Amino acid sequence: MDTRKLSYFVQIVDSGSITKAAAALHVAQPALSQQVSALENDLKQRLLIRSKQGVEPTAAGHTLYRHAQSILRLVEQARQDVATSGAAPSGRVSIAIAPYSMASSLTPQIIREVGRRYPDIVVHLTEIFGGVLSEAIKNGRLDMALIYEPGKIRGVQFTTMIVEDLHLVVHPDVDIEHGKDTITLAEASTVGLFLPEKNHTLRQLIEKGLADQKLPLRLVGEVESVPSLTRLIRANLGGTVLPKSAADALFPDQDFKVLRIIEPGLQSKIALCTPDHEPLSEAASAVLMVVKEMLHQQLISKYGTDPVQLPAHP
Repeated sequence: MDTRKLSYFVQIVDSGSITKAAAALHVAQPALSQQVSALENDLKQRLLIRSKQGVEPTAAGHTLYRHAQSILRLVEQARQDVATSGAAPSGRVSIAIAPYSMASSLTPQIIREVGRRYPDIVVHLTEIFGGVLSEAIKNGRLDMALIYEPGKIRGVQFTTMIVEDLHLVVHPDVDIEHGKDTITLAEASTVGLFLPEKNHTLRQLIEKGLADQKLPLRLVGEVESVPSLTRLIRANLGGTVLPKSAADALFPDQDFKVLRIIEPGLQSKIALCTPDHEPLSEAASAVLMVVKEMLHQQLISKYGTDPVQLPAHP
């Protein structure tokens, strides 16, 4: 088995037709069919089902397609790394950052510092929710992510960066005892909440915490836009639940009440997510170092601490 056969096979699956793949590759159709037959002979498995509508991969074909993508990415990365060996890192690095987190406030520092140190690296930033993260990382569409840690997911690894208590964030006029900086989970359950969709780890943490105590969730609406969330809380239509650092970063000019949830407390983790099946490129490794530095600096400047566990009353 060689990489040329694998690249031909991937193109056929992507095209859905040997004829279309042959045209895209500028290879004669009979020669392409022979390459597929050679692969099937090597693996002793039928890889494609042919019909008038085109071709579809068999179960074995799906498995080979997935591995072939990873192999071809590694080969291409090896070529690039060897070609640029000794030169400054360059290329495109994609990062996802959880939108409801302190990490989302780091984007200006990340872009500025990467641009200063590595002018040939282009950073692609996106906000993403945990439900689609694992596939994006495993398929190579993302190099890394700073997100709420969802637990073990096959194909990716998490490095916990911050563990924080969750807080209720509400309008200053909400009737809560003056001067109080904590609220019980039972009291918090009486407040209508704006939360992200169910695929967001933060939403799942809150729902589980309430369910464990047999408390209701008063969901007013699902909001995945920080500006919209700010306007809704400002209009006193409901509150939300966030770590203190996220509330500080997302609502810096607001006088919202931010109350630590107790009895029992709820905690969230912000983690750095990277693939566990292939090494990062030289450019991605360089950006990863910058991301870690920026996160540590943020913790020290705002909270005077750099451990994983933030204090309960920063």
